[in-house]
Amino acid sequence: MQIRDFLRLTGTSILAHKLRSFLTMLGIAVGIAAVVLLTSIGEGIHKFVLAEFTQFGTTLVAINPGKTTTMGMSMGVFGTVRPLSIEDAEALKKLPFAKSVVGFVQGNAEIEGNNRSRRTTVYGTGHGFPVAFSMPVRSGRFLPPDDPVAPRAFAVLGSKVKSELFGNVNPLGKLIRIGGDRYRVIGVMESKGQVLGFDLDDTVYIPLARGLELFNREGLVEIDVMYYEGTNVDQVVTGIKRVLMARHGREDFTITTQQQMLDVLGSILDILTIAVGAIGGISLLVGGIGIITIMTISVNERTSEIGLMRALGARNSQILSLFLGEAVVLSAIGGIAGMILGIGIGQLLAVALPALPVHTPWTFVVLAESVAVFIGLAAGVIPAMHAASLDPVEALRAE
Repeated sequence: MQIRDFLRLTGTSILAHKLRSFLTMLGIAVGIAAVVLLTSIGEGIHKFVLAEFTQFGTTLVAINPGKTTTMGMSMGVFGTVRPLSIEDAEALKKLPFAKSVVGFVQGNAEIEGNNRSRRTTVYGTGHGFPVAFSMPVRSGRFLPPDDPVAPRAFAVLGSKVKSELFGNVNPLGKLIRIGGDRYRVIGVMESKGQVLGFDLDDTVYIPLARGLELFNREGLVEIDVMYYEGTNVDQVVTGIKRVLMARHGREDFTITTQQQMLDVLGSILDILTIAVGAIGGISLLVGGIGIITIMTISVNERTSEIGLMRALGARNSQILSLFLGEAVVLSAIGGIAGMILGIGIGQLLAVALPALPVHTPWTFVVLAESVAVFIGLAAGVIPAMHAASLDPVEALRAE
């Protein structure tokens, strides 16, 4: 059978039953559109979260108290965790690759100023915070490099706290109370907005030692080390481990690199993307069942036609390819329509809901179309094999 005859017979069969063909293609189109749309939303969320996470830089290493490993026996008093201290952070600043070292303590406290008060997040941190986390100061300055253990009572306001307490009044030089203690405002941070659900503008920054005193904590929540670009991260981890083990006597801390954080976050988001794509794949399965049903009906209706073609010399393989071709064409056209529909809805959502991140990866689009063709091929096999196996004499007798 020539390719021209093959295409003509396939197209004629599809056009002869327009409504049935349309409904079959619609089933595939809806499935492909669901896969493309859901994976676009999943991939958009993936990119959005990673962008939010990496906006603070990619050369950060976090150090937390406690070792996240499982031991086989109790160590008794020797198993207690030594808190991370201000002195630990100061020792890490001497490492040659350390561009900025920032200790952290965090809590919630009542802030009073300009005859107003509100409860907000208070960070105890150090002078290097704006450099380490790419958070510039809008007016004034950040906390100065005072004596780490006896710093002056200075405070830097987040933009939202500044607006809530002082409105349009310049807060620089004004006194505020934090947890009952007086602090002088020396700076206001640039607006940063929300990052992963945390409002970075609704914050106040005070010196680390005063944060420990305010929240009655013995040790730091975390120490972050920002290293110079081009430094090998393994060298960074080794250097940090050497300094802290010399101070603590053992490894009672956990070092997490930025890449490790991104790998964990990326794997979780990949699972999310695959999961939402699989939900859309259910529609594709329904579309595949529709193709099997339609092709089976088509074989039964065209039994005499099949007998005639066999009587005229058509081989089993030609009959098989003819019906497989119909199934593949139906699914391919439905897939293309589904891709256009899915991408179109995704773009409309991006315009209507700017807060919803939508990104359509072309690899998913090509994969979805390939899956549609494969489903058509797989769904058409059984009906096509049945058509090819019909006895020519019996098929000619059928009406």
